[in-house]
Amino acid sequence: MIILKNYPLKRFNSFRLNAYARYFVRVHNVDVIPELIYKINSKLSKFCVLGGGSNIIFRPKYDGWVLRNELLGIKVFKENEDFVWINVGAGENWHNLVRYCIDKNWGGLENLSLIPGSVGAAPIQNIGAYGVELKDVFVSLNAMNMHSGQMEFFDLDECEFGYRDSIFKRTLKNQYIITSVNFKLSKKPKLNIEYGAIKKKIEEKKLDQLNIRILSDIICEIRTGKLPNPDRIGNCGSFFKNAIIPTAKYNYLKTVFKDIPSYPTDDPELTKIPTAWLIQECGWKGKNFGSVGVYKKHALVLINAGNAQNEMVIEFSDRIIDSVLEKFDIEIEREVTIY
Repeated sequence: MIILKNYPLKRFNSFRLNAYARYFVRVHNVDVIPELIYKINSKLSKFCVLGGGSNIIFRPKYDGWVLRNELLGIKVFKENEDFVWINVGAGENWHNLVRYCIDKNWGGLENLSLIPGSVGAAPIQNIGAYGVELKDVFVSLNAMNMHSGQMEFFDLDECEFGYRDSIFKRTLKNQYIITSVNFKLSKKPKLNIEYGAIKKKIEEKKLDQLNIRILSDIICEIRTGKLPNPDRIGNCGSFFKNAIIPTAKYNYLKTVFKDIPSYPTDDPELTKIPTAWLIQECGWKGKNFGSVGVYKKHALVLINAGNAQNEMVIEFSDRIIDSVLEKFDIEIEREVTIY
């Protein structure tokens, strides 16, 4: 195990912000984690686990330990005629896993194509896109308790998944390092093409046959058409969550803003509002504040328009939050985590 001090993090966060970690360690093997726990606790230090860095904003100096999760491996641990169960190392790249499963014709992950980040970060965020969420294919995960050093098992219910949310973002935040995730995938894929943008692409292409590979390609095309490539333009993807508000409040807003869009939720008392629409209506889409801005093609995406500074990004997002609250009386939440 190599411990690096005052280590630069710019290439480890997709917003491409300059930042430094007091200590930085690449975690390739579960066996080194207990020793890390001892060192972290003995120094009374804080820590964060870093996957793909696609959902993180670092402040200029992180005065603690940054643990880069590089635990790899994909293996089948159970299968029958209809399904396959796989165990995946938390450090695996998410999209690479999706394409691996497509090559095997294992269905379930294709709608989650091209989401940046690592496998271990996926359940923390309960990632979702185009009508599918991680919880739909999730079985369980293994994680090491960063206080006791004990390996623990979390099933679907214990993860308490919500909209872009899990127990690991709330009561268990920064208490575990996820080591692997278990998924249940279908050997006889059923395609989920109900999302409007997917239907539109299928009609445009006049496709009369579909499979999970074609569906994945369609979703990749949709995503690249509206989201910037972080290798070219620093960004974290969706910076904010979609707003979920009481349905009664939505009904009132509808009388004032007649074209306000909405989506149903599992609870009829709650309605989802696209935050991109709220931000756009406040005039932020395509606008810059110094070297940070809102992407011209998608109002949920903040971008590094030059050499963005850490605190400037946070301040800019605060301005957007305040303007939406002032105009719509809706307090939107950041999807990214700030360290």
